[in-house]
Amino acid sequence: MYLLENPVLQRELQVNLRMTKGFILLFVYLCLLGGVVALAWPRETRLDLTENPMQARRLVDLFFLGQFMLTSMMVPAFAAGTITGEKERRTYEMLLASPLKPSAILLGKLVASLSHLAVLVFSSLPIVMLCLPLGGVSPYEVLAAYLGLLFSVLTFGMISVAASSYFQRTASALVVSYLLILPLALLGVLAWITLSSNGSFRLLMVVTVLPAVCTTLCAILFANTAARLLNPPDVGSEGQEVVDLEQESEEAVGLVIQRDQFPDRLFAPAKRTDLMEDQANPVYDKEIRSEIFSQGTLMLRVVIQVSMLLAIPLMAACLYIWPRFSGWYISYVVLFNMLVGPVFSAGSVTGERERQTLDLLLTTSLTPWQILWGKFVAGLRVSSVLTMFLLWPLALACALVAWYWNNLYAATAYFGIVLLTCLTTAMLALFCSVVARKTSTSLMMTYGAITILFCAPLASSYFANTFFADSQATEQVRQFGVISPLATVFQVPLFLQDATEDEQLVYRGSWPLVGQYAAVSLVFNMVLMGLMHWLFQTRWRIAR
Repeated sequence: MYLLENPVLQRELQVNLRMTKGFILLFVYLCLLGGVVALAWPRETRLDLTENPMQARRLVDLFFLGQFMLTSMMVPAFAAGTITGEKERRTYEMLLASPLKPSAILLGKLVASLSHLAVLVFSSLPIVMLCLPLGGVSPYEVLAAYLGLLFSVLTFGMISVAASSYFQRTASALVVSYLLILPLALLGVLAWITLSSNGSFRLLMVVTVLPAVCTTLCAILFANTAARLLNPPDVGSEGQEVVDLEQESEEAVGLVIQRDQFPDRLFAPAKRTDLMEDQANPVYDKEIRSEIFSQGTLMLRVVIQVSMLLAIPLMAACLYIWPRFSGWYISYVVLFNMLVGPVFSAGSVTGERERQTLDLLLTTSLTPWQILWGKFVAGLRVSSVLTMFLLWPLALACALVAWYWNNLYAATAYFGIVLLTCLTTAMLALFCSVVARKTSTSLMMTYGAITILFCAPLASSYFANTFFADSQATEQVRQFGVISPLATVFQVPLFLQDATEDEQLVYRGSWPLVGQYAAVSLVFNMVLMGLMHWLFQTRWRIAR
């Protein structure tokens, strides 16, 4: 009953592979990869294969790196809700009480969640085979790349399933999965690019070292997760909707959140012991004091500890040792907010729908503005405080490192870009929560929209510079980066006192582009808030 006759696997496969969105995703995935290959295909009428191997290699590398990043971002969406979905549907205990062994349940969930991704990966094989006649890449390298891709997907899926077993909500498991997977994915991209000049050594590493590391990590996580399902500490979830945070703090290992101490009280205020003040917003008070933390603080503790662990070496290198690379650290902070920010706002309205309390909320005397503003500020407060934990080293660097004394305007711009990012991610998550029906759908819509807004300009600019460097449209593609904070960070002008003339040109930047990003972001957020207010006022309640 582990694989061939596994009822969990059979049920999940029937549900997942029959969904219409699976076929739509396959169509969009192949169109995207095929479009990249078609645009980057050499335009020469007669192609000299002896002089064009580097262009073909760049094309194949771009194809695999793009596919690797796409699958890395999609794995948590498929696997992070495998166990938390059972908890949210109140079927978790019935599943554990079945005759199935925990390892069989876990294997069925893992294989079913990754089966659709396996179909996506293998369906792209004919596209890359079209690139082989261009030369520069051997079939063995292509097969090794697909082998590495499959092992990476399996490892990322196992990480997501393991995270799903530790949390009560899919949103928490999803953000922790992304926080653990994205550094590994970026490390894989860096290793692939670094070893591009030594194809034989890269082939050896992909065939020998990568499978061994991935297999070991998957075996450890599988055994740990199966043991957790065998002796589950979270059964009886129906009677434990509200977690005792004091008891959780006493039993927690590592970081402990103290709600009555600074700075924890900024995002986790203490329990109310008195009456609410007159004219106070009850929606905000309820959201910030109970809703966000009703499932415990495990996700917050994991996010803080993992983010700080990853930030320490990057902070030391980019802010203090080589301050001219400070933009890379700010990009890390922006990426952190992209992952964490939507979690605290994407369920603000969908949570009311799922609990069937939205109609009751709309019949109160609260105006749509009070409802929206209370939910928005509560989510923005938590996400921005968590993001500021990573940004205070920049303020310390401005006081300790003399290089920043000539770049105070740039440091101020960095702070402004991060704050606008916090505002945009929270607003976009709240908007998706208003238009979606389920929290999981709202969260995935938010991540998709953020990826398009923040990452698509960078990918388009890199693609244009690589394959169309002499085209007039390339400059227009660069201007498209005005909507992305990741692109704007590197447009902030820096003053390099001892730099050469060429280095000074690289770090010159453009203040008008930074100002355009700020203006576009503010207008975008005002439009989203106006649309949400209109939806509440006209669709769900009678205008006052």
